[in-house]
Amino acid sequence: MGEQSRGPTDTEKNTMKNSQDKVKMFVCTAFWFGRSPVAPGTVGTLPAVIIFAFIAFAFSPFTQTLITALFFILFCGLSIFLGPWAERHWKRKDPRPFVLDEVASFFLTVLLFRVPSLLLTIVWAFVMTRIFDIIKPFPAKQMESLPAGWGILLDDLVASVYAAVVLHLAMYFIPSLFAL
Repeated sequence: MGEQSRGPTDTEKNTMKNSQDKVKMFVCTAFWFGRSPVAPGTVGTLPAVIIFAFIAFAFSPFTQTLITALFFILFCGLSIFLGPWAERHWKRKDPRPFVLDEVASFFLTVLLFRVPSLLLTIVWAFVMTRIFDIIKPFPAKQMESLPAGWGILLDDLVASVYAAVVLHLAMYFIPSLFAL
């Protein structure tokens, strides 16, 4: 008689679950950057900075925008999809090590604001995005009450819009800050 197919054993199921959880943790923490004991949201934004810098060096302006938009969409989708898992895993709403929202937020800011200097674009977008994410002006704070991944993500995206608006105003009124 031939061998019968059987499902995975409990040990195999636990190993698969643990492996899946490790992959989810790696992604949710933006390649472990979000595991930083100090300022995990700020440190967790660094992968976005690195990815954006590579995109800016490697591609033409139009292609940069297209690829940056794709990364923005990717990280938004991952935030919404993995947000509920992260809240269950860390047993709290918008857990500190979960930084996909910060990554998406940085990508939105650089989609909305750029100057000719890549360095100044990155520095100003990074600083202002982090400031507005920390202070959470209306309605960013209120967005946190939305369910799971949506609440985790949307407060950061609102912060990005504020950052871009303030940067555009600063560029208009104080162009020397942007080497213009």
